[in-house]
Amino acid sequence: MALELRQQLKLTQQLVMTPQLQQAIKLLQLSRLELVDAINQEIEENPALEELAEHSTKELSDDSTDAEDLRNADSVNETEVKIEEKLNTEIDWDNYIEEYNSTGKTHYESEHRDAPSFESFISEKKSLNDHLLWQLLMFLPSDYEKELGCLIIGNLDKDGYLLATIEELVQMSEYPMDMVEEVLETLQSFDPPGVCARSLSECLLIQAKQLKIDDPILTRIITHHIKDLENKNYKAIARALKIPITSVQAAVTVIQGFESKPGRIFSDEEPHYIIPDIFVYKEEGEFVIVLNDDGMPKLRVNPYYRKAISQGTEMTGDTKEYLQEKMRSAAWLIKSIHQRQKTIYNVMESILKFQSEFFEKGIAYLKPMVLRDVAQDISMHESTISRVTTNKYAFTPQGIFELKYFFNSSINRGHGESAIASISVHEKIKQIIEKENPKKPYSDDKIALMLKEEANIDIARRTVAKYREALRILPSSKRKQF
Repeated sequence: MALELRQQLKLTQQLVMTPQLQQAIKLLQLSRLELVDAINQEIEENPALEELAEHSTKELSDDSTDAEDLRNADSVNETEVKIEEKLNTEIDWDNYIEEYNSTGKTHYESEHRDAPSFESFISEKKSLNDHLLWQLLMFLPSDYEKELGCLIIGNLDKDGYLLATIEELVQMSEYPMDMVEEVLETLQSFDPPGVCARSLSECLLIQAKQLKIDDPILTRIITHHIKDLENKNYKAIARALKIPITSVQAAVTVIQGFESKPGRIFSDEEPHYIIPDIFVYKEEGEFVIVLNDDGMPKLRVNPYYRKAISQGTEMTGDTKEYLQEKMRSAAWLIKSIHQRQKTIYNVMESILKFQSEFFEKGIAYLKPMVLRDVAQDISMHESTISRVTTNKYAFTPQGIFELKYFFNSSINRGHGESAIASISVHEKIKQIIEKENPKKPYSDDKIALMLKEEANIDIARRTVAKYREALRILPSSKRKQF
């Protein structure tokens, strides 16, 4: 068989992800805060992109306005700015000096009465380690106590529990075991109560000791029956200790006042505040959708560079090519941001159309909906809808919700009734548990039966358990109160 080279024409189609398209997709899935950071970074890197002042009402596409900006900029450059400050000769300097040298109490009223307190400007919250080290130094420790104390404090977790064993501390410090235990006992007397414990039982016993609670029943419950205590199996504790259940309940009431995680109050986790991307208001009987542009930089292409390119100002080839590239990048970024905002608006408008009863009456009226429903309604791909609804939040008359919240599976109902959203079932389970008798909480089987009888919702017990766990609600055995 002979081998030869041939030329052949072949027509094919393929999807190419251009850099501009990749940028548009990336901007679409960014949250509001991430978008602001991305815009600020682009402003720093791209000289052709600039931010309009907040008080400015100029349009991005108004060439005449850009020309006016250039004329104003030129006039500012040509005009020499002079600063002339003259000393006010009408001030009575004698009274001024006498007032500030007065030995008596002088009151000066601040112009900003509602200014935040000094504590509001503290940059860093005090950590658990810092708090314990401060107490250790106030204790005036010796060299070995300071060394062992720092070692123990460095091996605490965020809840204040000691992660290392005594043997490990001895090996790391090369000090005798009795000295390590002595320093550990000292640290366990520090604030917060229960810190430096090696287990939950020891943590609770330390707190009882600091409160000077000398109750043998309480001590035995904490020492030997911590599992039954966690499961609220008070009858088993009463049988094991051969005491009345009322005595167990009295001890449990005291234990419930203890802190199981002493380091909780020193948590360094900062709260993350949600800024809605879109607002839904009801005005004159109709819902109105408003995009949240507050704090979003308003961008435009630098008019000076645009004018230089359009008028053919003399410049080298590399400089002109660089400016054209940066101007194209700036224009595409502005277009992508506008497209992002328009897409979010269209998705919210479609959600409002499908979930109108939710916005009127609440979570119980949320309808089953999937991404395909909105995608078909606004003629977009499901992947685009998924990107738009991720990390985007809407302020509604019913509260603040992530856009993905409105998409959930359906649960069929009997007697020809329309399906109900799974989130609505979550809400009904929550309402049933809130109304139950704390002494006789409903089991998952009972909740499933009540949903069938009251709302014609037929779901299995294991489904109720799954939804209850999603709501972070304990099972009936642990919800029971005596």
